[in-house]
Amino acid sequence: MDQNYSAQDIVRCYLCDTPVPEHYCDTCYTSLCTVCAEEHLSDKFKDHKVVPFRQRRSSPNYPKCPKHTKKRCELHCEQCDVPICTRCLSTRKHKEHKIIDIVANFQRKKEIIQTELLELEKSIYPKYQETASTIPVRKADLHEHSKKFTTDLIQRGEDLHREVDAIIEKLKSESDENEANCLAFLNDQEKEINRGVSEIARRILDLKKLSKSNDVCLVAGYTSQIAELSRPPPNLNVSIPHFSCQEINTAQLSELFGSLSLLPMTVDEPDNNTASQGAESSPPSRLFLDQPEFIRAINTRFELLYSVTCLSDDKIWTRGNNNIMKLHNHKKELLESIKTKSENKPWDLAVTKTGDLLYTDPWDSSVNRVTNKEIQPLIRFRGWIPRNLCSTSSGDLLVVVNSDDNEETKVVRFSGSTKIQNIQFNDKGQALFAPQSYTKYICENRNMDICVADYLGRAVVVVNQAGRHRFTYTGSSFPSTESFIPVGIATDSQSRILAADCMNHRIHVIENDGRFLRYIDNCDLFIPLGLCVDTKDNLLVAERDSGKVKIIQYYI
Repeated sequence: MDQNYSAQDIVRCYLCDTPVPEHYCDTCYTSLCTVCAEEHLSDKFKDHKVVPFRQRRSSPNYPKCPKHTKKRCELHCEQCDVPICTRCLSTRKHKEHKIIDIVANFQRKKEIIQTELLELEKSIYPKYQETASTIPVRKADLHEHSKKFTTDLIQRGEDLHREVDAIIEKLKSESDENEANCLAFLNDQEKEINRGVSEIARRILDLKKLSKSNDVCLVAGYTSQIAELSRPPPNLNVSIPHFSCQEINTAQLSELFGSLSLLPMTVDEPDNNTASQGAESSPPSRLFLDQPEFIRAINTRFELLYSVTCLSDDKIWTRGNNNIMKLHNHKKELLESIKTKSENKPWDLAVTKTGDLLYTDPWDSSVNRVTNKEIQPLIRFRGWIPRNLCSTSSGDLLVVVNSDDNEETKVVRFSGSTKIQNIQFNDKGQALFAPQSYTKYICENRNMDICVADYLGRAVVVVNQAGRHRFTYTGSSFPSTESFIPVGIATDSQSRILAADCMNHRIHVIENDGRFLRYIDNCDLFIPLGLCVDTKDNLLVAERDSGKVKIIQYYI
């Protein structure tokens, strides 16, 4: 009797149900009578090991069937993923289900367990240990960066204090100099006036004597001097210093002083083949250069240049004021020129994930794809005119369109040529974008936000992937007297937004929450329009009047 069974259960042959079988197959974990053992060994497709029953090795504990209490579950239903007995097999529930031997399932699960155990021990666990070991280093780096930040902050404060002290000393010196000049002037005037006072007092005494005199000759010889003495005394106007100052604007002062940018601290995670194919790891944090650096300029030879988009880190597509689209490399060589199919001027360019060129033709209301120099219409609009566009990380296409009457503007998302989303109003039903057909460059941020540079609206409008309004950036508050006129727009690996402020000849760098970070205004930019950023975070700027694309480095 099998020691794993209760006293009421009698071990029987697995094949013929004969009680108290003499043999046991250690391969299949089955009890066999002598007749069935010979038949069992005749199976040439499996290496069976039949031994006397008492010499059998330890076998799995077959679970009792919950529905048929006197039966053991010797089978497994793959669809239901539960053990079943032979009586369960005949029920309707498991009809047409795939049934396997429970021992086979047991052995398969054992293999899976061994495989996963090996993977955990040899791969996953060491990777987690390695990552855990980097945490003390990260903590030390964090402490060092915080100390450096504090030092820089104190240094910045001391620099500003020195500047303020210098201004105070300059104004104080000017005040002291003015006081000395005015005092010398008053001293001179005091002497002059005192001489006049003495002269007038002497004349008064003389006239008093004459008025009492009876000397006819003396009185007759008097000549009037009143005209000379009645002239007004000298003007004593002096410049008294008066201190006037503007009210301190905390926001402007904070902006002048500097701001704290919280850069993500990332851990280099090991490759994981089971990770989602679409997931992107966080990029390593990058620090700004103290001053952006001009690298080179590419002359496109357009009379007016409007757009630039990256095909790769060393190739760019551009469009200007004619019907030609040009491909240049960073060696300033012209690689390709393509004329639009309609011979109309293209309004904007974009490059797909597969490297195809897209352009909008508002004059025939189309978006077109260029593949191997062949041009095919991708989308045609009715009642709407396509303007600016961008290709997203998911392969979708975002197109800014305005109505035929120029009264409405919206962003439309396409998957291929199928429209899947309209973005036009905020939660209050108000229009997100200014109407009319002026330029509204568009791009997708790394966090899937949609960013639109609204030229007429004088703002950068940002919505999330679902089209809900996140924020509107209307320019830096410092200096506040300048009007923000955004045209080109791009984003970088840090999810920061770069907007071309064309008439102020600079680029605004904005955090993905709408905070102003800095200007790029030291590279002799003049009327910057189109922007794009390559995978190395180099900024490419299309200057309208020069026809040049300037490449600028702004990260360390």
